[in-house]
Amino acid sequence: MRFRGVFSSLLHYMLPRKRPCDGEVVEAETDDKSFPKKYRIAAAAATGTAGDSTVSFNSSTDGTNRNDSSDMTLGDSNPPDIDEDLHSRQLAVYGRETMRRLFGSSVLISGMQGLGVEIAKNLILAGVKSVTLHDEGTVELWDLSSNFVFTEDDIGKNRAVASVSKLQELNTAVVVLSLTTALTKEQLSNFQAVVFTDISLEKACEFNDYCHIHQPPISFIKAEVRGLFGSVFCDFGPEFTVVDVDGEDPHTGIIASISNDNPALVSCVDDERLEFQDGDFVVFSEVHGMKELSDGKPRKIKNARAYSFTLEEDTTNYGIYEKGGIVTQVKQPKVLNFKPLREALSDPGDFLLSDFSKFDRPPLLHFAFQALDKFISELGRFPVAGVEDDAQKLISIASNINDNSGDGKLEDINPKLLRHFSFGARAVLNPMAAMFGGIVGQEVVKACSGKFHPLFQFFYFDSVESLPSEPLGPDDFRPVNCRYDAQISVFGKKLQKKLEDSQVFVVGSGALGCEFLKNLALMGVSCGSQGKLTVTDDDVIEKSNLSRQFLFRDWNIGQAKSTVAASAAASINSRFNIEALQNRVSPETENVFHDSFWENLSVVINALDNVNARLYVDQRCLYFQKPLLESGTLGAKCNTQMVIPHLTENYGASRDPPEKQAPMCTVHSFPHNIDHCLTWARSEFEGLLEKTPAEVNTYLSNPSEFTNTARNAGDAQARDNLERVIECLDSEKCETFEDCITWARLKYVPLITNACFFCFNNVVGVCLYFCFIHTLFFHRFEDYFANRVKQLIYTFPEDSATSTGAPFWSAPKRFPQPLHFSSSDSGHLNFVMAASILRAETFGILIPDWVKNPRKMAEAVDKVIVPDFQPKKGVKIETDEKATSLSTASIDDAAVINDLIVTLERCRTKLPPKFRMKPIQFEKDDDTNYHMDVIAGLANMRARNYSIPEVDKLKAKFIAGRIIPAIATSTAMATGLVCLELYKAVDGGHKVEDYRNTFANLALPLFSMAEPVPPKVIKHKDMSWTVWDRWILEGNPTLKELLEWLKAKGLHAYSISCGNCMLYNSMFPRHKERIDKKVADLAREVAKLEIPPYRRHLDVVVACEDDDDNDIDIPQVSIYFR
Repeated sequence: MRFRGVFSSLLHYMLPRKRPCDGEVVEAETDDKSFPKKYRIAAAAATGTAGDSTVSFNSSTDGTNRNDSSDMTLGDSNPPDIDEDLHSRQLAVYGRETMRRLFGSSVLISGMQGLGVEIAKNLILAGVKSVTLHDEGTVELWDLSSNFVFTEDDIGKNRAVASVSKLQELNTAVVVLSLTTALTKEQLSNFQAVVFTDISLEKACEFNDYCHIHQPPISFIKAEVRGLFGSVFCDFGPEFTVVDVDGEDPHTGIIASISNDNPALVSCVDDERLEFQDGDFVVFSEVHGMKELSDGKPRKIKNARAYSFTLEEDTTNYGIYEKGGIVTQVKQPKVLNFKPLREALSDPGDFLLSDFSKFDRPPLLHFAFQALDKFISELGRFPVAGVEDDAQKLISIASNINDNSGDGKLEDINPKLLRHFSFGARAVLNPMAAMFGGIVGQEVVKACSGKFHPLFQFFYFDSVESLPSEPLGPDDFRPVNCRYDAQISVFGKKLQKKLEDSQVFVVGSGALGCEFLKNLALMGVSCGSQGKLTVTDDDVIEKSNLSRQFLFRDWNIGQAKSTVAASAAASINSRFNIEALQNRVSPETENVFHDSFWENLSVVINALDNVNARLYVDQRCLYFQKPLLESGTLGAKCNTQMVIPHLTENYGASRDPPEKQAPMCTVHSFPHNIDHCLTWARSEFEGLLEKTPAEVNTYLSNPSEFTNTARNAGDAQARDNLERVIECLDSEKCETFEDCITWARLKYVPLITNACFFCFNNVVGVCLYFCFIHTLFFHRFEDYFANRVKQLIYTFPEDSATSTGAPFWSAPKRFPQPLHFSSSDSGHLNFVMAASILRAETFGILIPDWVKNPRKMAEAVDKVIVPDFQPKKGVKIETDEKATSLSTASIDDAAVINDLIVTLERCRTKLPPKFRMKPIQFEKDDDTNYHMDVIAGLANMRARNYSIPEVDKLKAKFIAGRIIPAIATSTAMATGLVCLELYKAVDGGHKVEDYRNTFANLALPLFSMAEPVPPKVIKHKDMSWTVWDRWILEGNPTLKELLEWLKAKGLHAYSISCGNCMLYNSMFPRHKERIDKKVADLAREVAKLEIPPYRRHLDVVVACEDDDDNDIDIPQVSIYFR
């Protein structure tokens, strides 16, 4: 057998075309009246046994099943509308075409225990056309440890029937159906993908054979979760086409030079590293000279480096490269050839590895799952937990399979591991179900869309490290007739008791938080008499949350996330002791999350979406020595990190490098990609419609304070603020909607008068504080997209050179062209309309109905008189990439500010008594508010200036709104992995090598698990410590007692500080007077430390030397005084 590791997995690509989904599944009438009426689907004629819920498939009049075998195309003649407010985060991962394919796909899920319901949840949230739930069994108490839709009231009901109504609530646009009778092969033809989670190998091979040869093929997935072991098998047909292997945007580079060689060397500017790989195909565009490369033909590259690559082409006789050019990666589709299950069992090929420390594990588990199937077929039951005879029988079967495997025979079948496998074989654990539910859900999306490439073809996983550190006896596994019996059969009663009595803090109740709360409720965490879980989140529910944060419903929009999530989690397990708070975890809330709160915790689980909050929680856990289970997602990627006291480094010990920011001059004057344009557009939006109106209101609320602050500052920034306020209250003040249109269409031109508006000099051009192009030109179409560009290319003509003689307009700079407004251009007109509407909102002006009529709007815009613009000499345009401000200082700023204040006071006297503006705060998730229309319009018009490809409003929303791509599948996987680590953290006694940090990318797919990094150890004499240690000195000591306490450790303290204040330094004679004072009193007197009543100690930082005068970094010292 061959093994496919983390890196070789990148080389496998797969996926096929699907049929139209007009073979619709409908639910028959059922005797079960528990379904809400709105969720019942009218059924065609169907038959079934009494009490069964049956499914009837669309069929022809002769009774045969119909199936249109034509390919399912990306765009139907009537593609479903995509609710972009709901699916924005998912759209950022998949794109519209993939979403349309999902909307047309029908999926069958057979087996509705924990794994089946997790898969169904993820697919329903994703928005497939229909999900049919199949199960012939009934709900047992055993099922309640892994299935979040079941309650005690469902015991005895059919599993599929009991699941429909609650899963339907997740997304009413998806048809959710139940099927309770035995499946036939022919029924599978009504689905694009079928998933089996509880099926014998014999039956699986029969169904898979049918799916494999069907035209077009039906994607087949077999997945199992058995205790701490899991497996997935995928077969998407003989020829499956992957249209996008990784989902990443095509990489690009800005060309600096191309040689006339064989092969040709292409060098790119060092603005950003190239992300090309050998073998990639690229296309060239905008190349001046060497026109032969601008034919749009994909070309293969090799020798890819950080800023160059070699083109497999002879350019010796091509034209000479002159300047410019963009090189863009071309993604190539991949065709994969899957083997059916029957063949793959004996010839599995490469296994996808998840953990290099278990390199030999997949082939053993390949035999173990086959042995379990044979055990069940022979005895009609699962092995019983704790029964050695059952374990030995399974081991014997596995040994026989191994002996008959020919070249694939293993030297060691690891009886100890197979014993664990046997004991937990019947149990479906929630964390395993959550993890595999994410993996399999993503595989179904791949099968239905061709987006990302699937598992090829087997994936095996185990987490035996999660077992208790102490050995368990047969009695520990015995069921106690409770909802946690399945979990007890794997971990025993003692760990279950620890879980129930845990004090847990979950920080955040968004996508990760919802999944965590569901998992913890099912696991029984904090469900005992001594247990308590606290969840906090200061956010409220928005519509965009509903596609991932599955505990929320549309009627919860606007409510507190933590409150709704806690209530929903408690409905999963009524014994869940959960308290919901709406406080942000930060230094400002340490009166809520005080010392006693942290000291009593068992474990902390982060479910946050920003680094700063993570770092703060990390510092709290470090200080109080509490385990922190960290995780995060980004699209199809997820990662987990275990922070365990004294065993691992803390979260803040290593950080990603800061995200590279484009220089200010690039964003404002020399953009060369759409991100620059959108960054500028977002900045202009906030300046025009939020910050400036807010400044106006601040001034009007307290004119004297505002003007005094400006006088005291006396700088360019204060001058700019005053100028913007004057613009709003005088030159740019709008009183009618027509004024707003003029504002959006034009720029204010103060030079049409004989005097400068600001300083009233009679001769134009001698204004000493002229604000140049970035402040005098105001924010409207003519100013932004015509006049500013005319001034820029007047100041820097196309043939300009730098001080070194190099061309000024060389890559990555792009030479711009001014736009000429045309009311017949929909882009121009839409921008003016949206900008006018928002401008009217800031002034409280009624918006007339005719605004949305393009013809009438065009007529109004065409009435605006556009003054001629003449570029001016001496205008300074910032070109320094290190500049942090565009404001230009002047030696006369103070005098100018005084003149501006006089002007401002004059403007105020003309205003109505209670005049106030209405600042507009940017809201990206409301497509009716025109915010994104303005930003997308600003960015795209600017892109036209610089010949940069434009983007649609959705893509603009992703970039300008800084939307983090997110999908339910990676979230589910991350939380499942974390909860597997939670078993270890709660149990205690595990070594660092038992824990796992994980990085996964479901798109590739790639799973990389590794032991956490241990903390750095500092040694001194016979002592050692790490970042986890904190030295505690009790009894309210004096400074002298602290120094002597340290001296006894062989440490000589020469400096002691509290906060930013020094309490003691051995070099200062006067500090010796403090030697007999209490440290706490010194902190109050010298450091002015205000110690709240809930705090029993204070912390000091001590600088020490050893006997040889070597500096020694010691832990933080905590002085307890109460």
